[in-house]
Amino acid sequence: MYDKNSPPPDVIPIFPLAGALLLPHGQLPLNIFESRYIQLLDDILRGSRHIGMIQPREMSDHQQVPDKAPLYDIGCVGRLTMFQEYDDGRYFITLTGIKRFRIAEEVLTTTPYRQVRADYSAFEEADAHVEPEFTADRDRFMQLIRAYVDLQDYVVNWEMIEQTDTLTLVNAGATLAPWAPSEKQALLEATTMQDRYDTLITLYEMAVAMAAGSQGKAN
Repeated sequence: MYDKNSPPPDVIPIFPLAGALLLPHGQLPLNIFESRYIQLLDDILRGSRHIGMIQPREMSDHQQVPDKAPLYDIGCVGRLTMFQEYDDGRYFITLTGIKRFRIAEEVLTTTPYRQVRADYSAFEEADAHVEPEFTADRDRFMQLIRAYVDLQDYVVNWEMIEQTDTLTLVNAGATLAPWAPSEKQALLEATTMQDRYDTLITLYEMAVAMAAGSQGKAN
């Protein structure tokens, strides 16, 4: 019988996806349509309902081997917490992040999707707290968010953002903003929540400064 409180197993199926960032205690919506990942979902619905999200490393075209792209060492395992099936065979799901893992080894398998043996030991303590403590300059953070949103020309609900706690804003800023895969990996691998906040602040500052520099050259 499925137990939502059961820990993730040592061997987990993985979904390699560039630019997709799942953080511990965060959520990641996914639209599933490839046959291999539809089978993955069918399989985990009969088991622990855990999926490891991890990014493939960038490769040049001549290095690419179908379905065997090299992976970053660190990903995050999530539990399937929302599931919707469409008439055309697609699934829309939401994963809730449990904890980060390091790939100990890739497991030989007959499944069309890849599986790895996950080592959670390096992140057990850091990822155990639902509301990790960290120090944030809320006013400075909000100023950077506003500058970045203006830069991207996004339409946002500022009243809702103002009412959102800083921890949620940090996770949302890390997950939803269009950072490069290497930058998202840096956010994932940040040891503590304080490190992740500091890294995100740096990314916002760099993006805003680069935009200001580009505008200055244009003028």
